[in-house]
Amino acid sequence: MTKTFQHIFRREGITPAIVEGDSFHRFDREQMKLAMAAEPDDGSENTLSHFGEEANLLKELESLFRDYGKAGTGQVRKYLHDDDEAKPYGQRPGTFTPWEDLAPGTDLLYYEGLHGAAVTQNVNIAAHADLIVGVVPIVNLEWIQKVHRDKTTRGYSDEAIIDTILRRMPDYVTYICPQFSRTYINFQRVPTVDTSNPFAARTIPTADESFVIIKFSDPKGIDFPYLLSMLHDSFMSRANSIVVPGGKMELAMQLIFTPLILRLMDKRPRRTR
Repeated sequence: MTKTFQHIFRREGITPAIVEGDSFHRFDREQMKLAMAAEPDDGSENTLSHFGEEANLLKELESLFRDYGKAGTGQVRKYLHDDDEAKPYGQRPGTFTPWEDLAPGTDLLYYEGLHGAAVTQNVNIAAHADLIVGVVPIVNLEWIQKVHRDKTTRGYSDEAIIDTILRRMPDYVTYICPQFSRTYINFQRVPTVDTSNPFAARTIPTADESFVIIKFSDPKGIDFPYLLSMLHDSFMSRANSIVVPGGKMELAMQLIFTPLILRLMDKRPRRTR
């Protein structure tokens, strides 16, 4: 999704501050392993995961959203996923760069991560966002993607992958699912092939083997006839939902988000460069 938004920003001459959700994890890679290993081995349910509040700096993320909305400022850092990302900083993969101020002169804050619409007893991040978008595959497809990613890039065993999924489930239900009820638009990819046993699937369903359901929380002002004419083989499934072939998802995003972003830019003064 980030690449699609970057195309829009570049085409429309918008300078974004792009923030990755991983950078607001509480623990680096080694610290997370130690924190999980420190959980009691007494038969109780161990549920520490990157989906939950305990493993993330949600107050700091809320401060970033709030400070940027008020003054275009905020504190950010980067999580270095691999050797290529870590080498320029002289650090190990799986670590964070130091905190620093956002670069001045940006037009908007673009956040891609797990908690952009999180609401807990301690934070209300969703209250500080102007446009919230949810992008998620159905659960079995999500698990297929995770199984293949963890096997091919991380060398995890089937048992380790299933353990991670089960560990995350309470946080997924508590912190992730509710956010999709706070979005303005949801994109959900649904395969048209059998995914009934995600742990036995040999391949990830392709975009051409999928449909994407696009749901608007408030369809007022959405030009559905125009979208249907531009997105071949699309159709309306409900009054607030359009279904498009999976291969048309990026085009759909371009058509939908370009006017929304321009509308937001018109409402907000440009930052002084």
